[in-house]
Amino acid sequence: MKKIILIASFTALLGTSAMSQKVYQTKTGQISFDATGTCAEAIKGTNNQVDSKFVDKTGQIVFSVLIKGFKFANGLMEDHFNENYMESSKFPKADFKGFITNISAVNFAKDGTYDATAKGTLTIDGKSKEITVPGTITIEKGKPTIKATLNIPLKEFIHGSYIGTQISDNAKTTVVCKYE
Repeated sequence: MKKIILIASFTALLGTSAMSQKVYQTKTGQISFDATGTCAEAIKGTNNQVDSKFVDKTGQIVFSVLIKGFKFANGLMEDHFNENYMESSKFPKADFKGFITNISAVNFAKDGTYDATAKGTLTIDGKSKEITVPGTITIEKGKPTIKATLNIPLKEFIHGSYIGTQISDNAKTTVVCKYE
């Protein structure tokens, strides 16, 4: 009988612990990039359909984006991006999976802006690389917003003969996700 009570108590404790963590999510995050090089035209794309989730207690975080969701001012540039550089039919998504390493520094009960660092694996065009990204988490009325800016070295992820000439070596990339 004591074993049953002990197991039931342990199970209840685990259930309470699991319930005390919150999973935040959005499907309307934004990723934009600027890879303008020596080309006469700006090479900028924006995607407003970023799917992201993160867990407040563990800091586990995931971003996923459909490559064909990036929009450009020039339709022909959008076609070249999808067909010639990103192979979006073959690799339709890019993602980041990792952890916010200092999640314990964020007070989800208090409005404010907190420095955050995410560490994990970025996968683009079928190629994966471990990265560390500095950013911020802003808490407003109990809801977090994550912002980060990073430079993605294009030659490490995508192919294309103009990288480093007409297209910048790095895509300055900004991520903004408001979570529910």
